[in-house]
Amino acid sequence: MNNLNNKLSLFSLLIGCLLLATFPSTAQAQQFKALVISKTSGFRHQSIPEGVAAIKKLAEKHRFSVYATEDASLINDKNLENYDVIIMMSTTGTIFNADEKAAFERFVKSGKGVVGVHSATDTEYDWPWYTKLIGGQFNHHPHQQTARIKVMNGDHPATYHLNDKWLWTDEWYEYKNFNTDVNILLQLDESSYDVGKRNGKKMGMGAVHPISWYHTYDGGRVFYTGLGHVEEAFEDADFLKHLYGGIWYAALGKPL
Repeated sequence: MNNLNNKLSLFSLLIGCLLLATFPSTAQAQQFKALVISKTSGFRHQSIPEGVAAIKKLAEKHRFSVYATEDASLINDKNLENYDVIIMMSTTGTIFNADEKAAFERFVKSGKGVVGVHSATDTEYDWPWYTKLIGGQFNHHPHQQTARIKVMNGDHPATYHLNDKWLWTDEWYEYKNFNTDVNILLQLDESSYDVGKRNGKKMGMGAVHPISWYHTYDGGRVFYTGLGHVEEAFEDADFLKHLYGGIWYAALGKPL
């Protein structure tokens, strides 16, 4: 009798394990899947490892899955079917071949998302579609310093937590070929920092100096932040909320 009870108990345990494997708990379910690309062919930011690690921690906290790579060959139709958002983590230079560019475009046109961090605008200068998508091209930056950021739109997940102004230290990008159709989230107050000079000429973008934005483009959702040059950014709670809000928007496209 005891032997029979032991067998029944073992059988019940096996059935329970099979059910758990077949029907994972809601707590383990992932909201979305993110692919992080950190390939560079130009300047390489020292903050890339911190940025990738931070996104992995965000994934654990917010229940999404993430895969980080520098292998651009993974930008293909078959692999991209597994992802909802591509995160360009301080990429630079020309990093995709023609087939990879075509797959990237199809990914966006299928209604998925792209997030650009810092030097994602210092990437693929000869690909006009990408420039429109990411919002512009890097043009200049002065030395790293503190500046006052003006929050232009507090009704976006990337800015819900911010007040009207935000004091932040970073490397402040200026942009060229800027896509004026984007929706500006954060803007720099150029009176609060030294915009620097180039060839004796004062730089700066003037009264409208965007540093973070979002938009829909060619069927997909895009979020970009110019912040994130410094390693310390990826340990800052406000910046991480800003970054995750942008990822969440681009990945899921929830109504704003």
